[in-house]
Order: sequence, then structure tokens, then C-alpha cells
Amino acid sequence: MTTLLINKKKYTIDVDPEMPLLWAIRDSIGLTGTKFGCGIGACGACKVLVDNVATYSCLTPVSTVEGKNITTIEGTSENLQLLQKSWEEFNVPQCGYCQPGQLITATSLLNSNKNPSDTDIDDAMSGNICRCGTYQRIKNAIQHTVELKKHR
Repeated sequence: MTTLLINKKKYTIDVDPEMPLLWAIRDSIGLTGTKFGCGIGACGACKVLVDNVATYSCLTPVSTVEGKNITTIEGTSENLQLLQKSWEEFNVPQCGYCQPGQLITATSLLNSNKNPSDTDIDDAMSGNICRCGTYQRIKNAIQHTVELKKHR
């Protein structure tokens, strides 16, 4: 049995310890916001926060995250909620498939850097692919969120 703390709730599941976290989250727990994209850690659609660090859940065995705080797109935090509002304001999503991973990565960035430069944003977001090409809108939404936080 494996116990995972996801979005501040404990889940005890009976899975192979080497099962990728992605499949535990989606299939065993039923949180389907985290997406499968490539299975090799190249696209970022599967990213979740593990102790506030953006992590490829498709590559992470459940045995390595037991006892750690995991946040999926269904979770809440101030940065995630502000980013979601900016995403809407800047019409970031088109097909929307990559957006959970994009938002999780942007949340991780703002959790660790309150005032990221353009280069910081580019570097942080480089592990996420948007097949619709909304990269500039993503960057604008992140910059807008930084400005919102300055005026709070």
C-alpha cells in the first residue's frame, strides 16, 4: 500500500511502487486534470508540483513521492489561482491540453521567484510544449500575474 498526499488530502492506494505517479493520480485516484502527453518527460503536459517543484509525473515512480506534498491542477494556491485568472484574461488556452502542465510550471516558477525576468520565464517554461503555439500569451499571463501580486 502506498499513501500519497495530493492536494492536501491523503490517498492510500494499492499499486506497484514503480507505477508512474501520473497513472496513480489519473487511474487510481481519479484526478484527471493531469494529462498524458508523451510518456518520456519531453512535453510537460503531466507536470505536477512535488514539494513545490514542477515534476514530470510520467517519469516519477509513486515510491519516490510517498510523504511529499503533491499538487495537481485540481489543487489550490494563491499563485495557481492568480495564474488561472490571468490565463483567462489573456485567452491563453486554445485546445487546452497542455494547460495543466503550463499552469503548474508557472506556479512553480512564481513560488520560487516573485519577480522573474523574461529569461527566467523562458527558462522555466522551456520544458512545456504548446502545440497551438500560445507561448507569447503564456508569457504575457505570467508577467501580468507578477504585476497583480505587486499591487496586493
